[in-house]
Amino acid sequence: MEIWLPPQGMTGMMLAFAFHEGGSYRMRLAYGEPHRATGKTSSNFDEVNVRYVRLVPNRCIEQAVTFDSDNPQFSGEMRLTWTLDAENGATLVTVRCEDVPEGIRPEEHEVGLKSTLDNLAAFVEGHGK
Repeated sequence: MEIWLPPQGMTGMMLAFAFHEGGSYRMRLAYGEPHRATGKTSSNFDEVNVRYVRLVPNRCIEQAVTFDSDNPQFSGEMRLTWTLDAENGATLVTVRCEDVPEGIRPEEHEVGLKSTLDNLAAFVEGHGK
């Protein structure tokens, strides 16, 4: 996940990890060029706490995500549901986002998610970073 989850321009560091329903992980996402962006947790990084709400093997991963941030625009719990569907001998991965904090602009969120999914595809195909 450290390799494929961070969108382009960021790197990831897993701080804690327990993959099971009810388990969680904590990840630090650092900006490659801090002066070009402002992090949610500090000036150059975001830290997220992610709880696995529901795991359906080979079908679905539902997560509750919170950012460590003093900025109220990034507060609250965002829901991400990753759905895996077989399609023409491959796997189609879809991510549905709900309750996205108001501080995350929709167009930036879409670009970030697309980058993450592109990274995942490259990683699975053996062309990862």
